[in-house]
Amino acid sequence: MTSHISNERPSFDKVIADIADYALGYEIKSDLAYATAHYCLMDTLGCGLEALEYPACTKLLGPIVPGTVVPHGARVPGTSFQLDPVQAAFNIGAMIRWLDFNDTWLAAEWGHPSDNLGGILAVADWHSRTGAVEGKPALTMKQVLEAMIKAHEIQGCIALENSFNKVGLDHVVLVKVASTAVVCGLLGLNREQTLNAISLAWVDGQSLRTYRHAPNTGSRKSWAAGDATSRAVRLALMARAGEMGYPSALTAKTWGFYDVSFRGQEFKFQRPYGSYVMENVLFKISFPAEFHAQTVVETAMTLRGKLDLRGKTAEDIRKITIRTHEACLRIIDKKGPLSNPADRDHCVQYMIAIPLIFGRLTAADYEDQVAGDARIDALRAKVECVEEPQFTKDYHDPEKRSIANALRLELADGTVLEETVEYPIGHKRRRKEGMPLLVEKFKRNLARRFGEEQQQRILDASLDREQLERMPVSEYVDLYVV
Repeated sequence: MTSHISNERPSFDKVIADIADYALGYEIKSDLAYATAHYCLMDTLGCGLEALEYPACTKLLGPIVPGTVVPHGARVPGTSFQLDPVQAAFNIGAMIRWLDFNDTWLAAEWGHPSDNLGGILAVADWHSRTGAVEGKPALTMKQVLEAMIKAHEIQGCIALENSFNKVGLDHVVLVKVASTAVVCGLLGLNREQTLNAISLAWVDGQSLRTYRHAPNTGSRKSWAAGDATSRAVRLALMARAGEMGYPSALTAKTWGFYDVSFRGQEFKFQRPYGSYVMENVLFKISFPAEFHAQTVVETAMTLRGKLDLRGKTAEDIRKITIRTHEACLRIIDKKGPLSNPADRDHCVQYMIAIPLIFGRLTAADYEDQVAGDARIDALRAKVECVEEPQFTKDYHDPEKRSIANALRLELADGTVLEETVEYPIGHKRRRKEGMPLLVEKFKRNLARRFGEEQQQRILDASLDREQLERMPVSEYVDLYVV
């Protein structure tokens, strides 16, 4: 006996329709969101420029076939590459994420919403250049900022109540979905095409978190977002060409995303789409460290100063205790050997050992040259991480969204030093303190790649938001060509 299965094609799942309608029709009215997106743009591009100093990143960049140049293609900032929009999105996305230094969103699912800029900037630039050949008006940088706000919102609002990591999936699934939606808007797709594209993103194979966790931690975590945002561009272009969609991609019994990949659960939502995520996004300003460790690295820097005042060094430390939140324990509390930079920048013990020993934490400190110092592993062995329930509660509180850590050092002579930081410098509650430092970070990253005159041209265009918003995308991106 067989059960009847209806072949009547359903309407698109509400979750898919809501994303499409927001991406295509919602008007962003929040000046705070645009102001924050302005800072986010500079910071994200700066992170990409710093990554160009690392051969592990640059070996993956450029055209798939060496020497290929795409007429009117998208430019890759900091390079001479001009590529098709799919490959350009991968290049830009990989650069942005390589050093784990761009913005962060922490909730039931964590992630880095500025990863979406890979697809956004590549498509906006390519679309503007090809449009100019046909006499069409170019997209402006304000449209890029708007797309960034919307991508942040889609990724972040889904992440608020839905944990993909708990079912073994990587958060870049949300980069793929968010990038797909906003890229459709930049390309001028209609509602049906956009619904089709978003459904394709959910049906697509999703990345496992294998490459982020022991014993397999590796460099794919640095290019996974570039892969996701480039895949989004590909799917949007397929939908533009007329490729069909799958209306119940999420809810289809047995074969939909919920049943196959989310243990039969439907998504939950805390709030409707607006501009909340960009307004509250977390910037990594001081340290290239996994965000759950930002505050504990700050405490380590402070305690290093207190050691210096007492004429002590890290070798005088007998025991270290980190009181932290549950997410930190789950992701970056790591014992044993650390085999590569991707392993080290997701180990909280390593991330506090470096400032306690050297008084700094830079991207270069995850490389083998520094990691070979025997004092680092000796200090790591003295660290105990324990959960502080109040820190976990405040981490999930939408009115606080803190990322608190407390660091306690017990010295061999019996001295105890302790420091607690509740909100990192990149938090919304520390914007006044943090934004000038973020601009200085951007300036340092420009200096890594460009001469003084080119740096100044970029700064002149970037710092004045009103001027920036009016600029054609291709004109702004050309400022970064080498």
